[in-house]
Amino acid sequence: MDVIVYLIPISLFLGGIGLGFFFWTLKNRQYDDPDGDANRILTDDWDDHPRP
Repeated sequence: MDVIVYLIPISLFLGGIGLGFFFWTLKNRQYDDPDGDANRILTDDWDDHPRP
């Protein structure tokens, strides 16, 4: 039962780090063009990127 005294602050700290990184990705505009990425996967642009 004593270990819970250590686990709760550690989990809150790690959750805060994860939340901080999420806000950092929002600030650096990582999620601006999700439709462009989805369409880029589906296109067949072999002329732009020739096979080796």
